Amino acid sequence: MGYTYRDSGVDIEAGSTAVELMKPAVKRTMRPEVLGGLGGFGGLFALDLKKFSNPVLVSGTDGVGTKLRLAFQMDKHDTIGQDAVAMCVNDILVQGAEPLFFLDYLAVGKLDPERVANIVTGVAKGCELAGCALVGGETAEMPGFYPEEEYDVAGFSVGAVNREDLIDGSKIQEEDVLIGLPSSGFHSNGYSLVRKIFAPYAMDTVFPELGEPLGEALLRPTRIYVKTVLQLLSKHQILGMAHITGGGLTENIPRVLPEGLGLRISISSWEVPALFTLIQRLGEIEAAEMRRTFNMGIGFVLIVHPDEVKAVQDELQSLGEMSYVIGEVTRGKGVEYV
Repeated sequence: MGYTYRDSGVDIEAGSTAVELMKPAVKRTMRPEVLGGLGGFGGLFALDLKKFSNPVLVSGTDGVGTKLRLAFQMDKHDTIGQDAVAMCVNDILVQGAEPLFFLDYLAVGKLDPERVANIVTGVAKGCELAGCALVGGETAEMPGFYPEEEYDVAGFSVGAVNREDLIDGSKIQEEDVLIGLPSSGFHSNGYSLVRKIFAPYAMDTVFPELGEPLGEALLRPTRIYVKTVLQLLSKHQILGMAHITGGGLTENIPRVLPEGLGLRISISSWEVPALFTLIQRLGEIEAAEMRRTFNMGIGFVLIVHPDEVKAVQDELQSLGEMSYVIGEVTRGKGVEYV
């Protein structure tokens, strides 16, 4: 009897089993605009032209990076998918776009149906938190390319905003105010450095300042800010926004500023979470390096006119969201920390 595809390491039946296991989680992400179901050659989405009468489509793509190594180490795979979604939807949110749908790409060394379903369940959870539909994806079994116990996950999201509501930062002026929203930890950035510094410690180590196992703190998924921010945009004028990813506060906020403007950030205006102070201490990392590598406890930043600050913070509080006035826009260039 001749060789089969399974003999080469690719199990088509396992792929079909994985799809069946993930269907309930995917179904929970559906929106009325989705046409068809999971399993087609393409995901179908009919844009609501009553809601978006002058639409601009906004897209973003990203992965999770070396945070995946911790998921392998802990054999915990149900949250990493949320990271993949968050990195995309938070980015397109910055321009005022509502995320509409998401597609994931999962490449594995050996297809374990339950593990794949766990990963995609995390993707679906992220989509639920963002209010977008998981309209499709791809799971590729690649023996000999990835080790059997490893995988990579990435994806992309497409959103829409009416052209007149597009937020491009062009209205930002000197003395406008920065409002920071808390992160849930390192999110999905800086993990090459994180893994290097925490390499000597077991994932079940409980540092007194953390009060929980190290692995739980490090694998906590990236926050998704979509529903909170879309509520704000429906009631208040937000002049600019920044998703604090690689580059930290130092590099991400200036990306949305007009030419000739900089920032002054008050480092005492929020309490930096213990996870950040711990890694700084263990790695003897300089403050400037921390601020351009990690989010320092601020995952998303809103820029508003001074007259709007109280109303925006009151609205955030009513939504159950903490917020901090962390600085202001200045003349000049770059970021000054005071």
